[in-house]
Amino acid sequence: MDFKPLVTLLAIVNPLAIVPFFIHYTQGFTREQRQRTIWIASFSCFVVIAASALLGLQILDFFGISLASFQVGGGMLLLTSALSMLNAQPAEAKSNAQEIDDAARRSSVGASIAVVPLTIPLLTGPATMSTVVIYAERARHFPQLAMLVGYGVVIALATALCFALAQPIARVLGRTGINVMTRLMGLILAALAVEVMSDGLVKLFPVLARGL
Repeated sequence: MDFKPLVTLLAIVNPLAIVPFFIHYTQGFTREQRQRTIWIASFSCFVVIAASALLGLQILDFFGISLASFQVGGGMLLLTSALSMLNAQPAEAKSNAQEIDDAARRSSVGASIAVVPLTIPLLTGPATMSTVVIYAERARHFPQLAMLVGYGVVIALATALCFALAQPIARVLGRTGINVMTRLMGLILAALAVEVMSDGLVKLFPVLARGL
């Protein structure tokens, strides 16, 4: 059983690092509104991962993109995310100022912000989708693909747990503790990104394999 996809996804999604965003966006929410936001965000996270696993390769075929090229591009994206995490920033935190202001406005009137920006792009952005597609190609049989979709369930549950325990986590770990965890995940992700890129480069340029 290969747990590398799960480790990679946990490092990228890293719901622990999104806890401060969750607390910020749900200020003033009732208990019921906060619970609804948690479950919608978690389910949306699973949907993004499952859709990428089941449809990602077909989308690449439609646009005529080779998997090797996608691996190199996806690996570079993972490495960029890893560098952000090494600077104690969430891997997928790519919201611009306008999106943040819009989310704050909608949360102030009680509208759900579970899908945007919590799920996309904070939890599951381009780096997450790229990773799932790359591992989906390596799934030789349906059970392996089903396991990849199952990892989406694990990520969703981890997200729900972190958000449900957001206040205790913030009190116990504090900003420093969350930063340390984020940097550790970033180091792991950087190593995995190099592996993905090297695999893609060898496929694009087989001559490189002679030197390995």
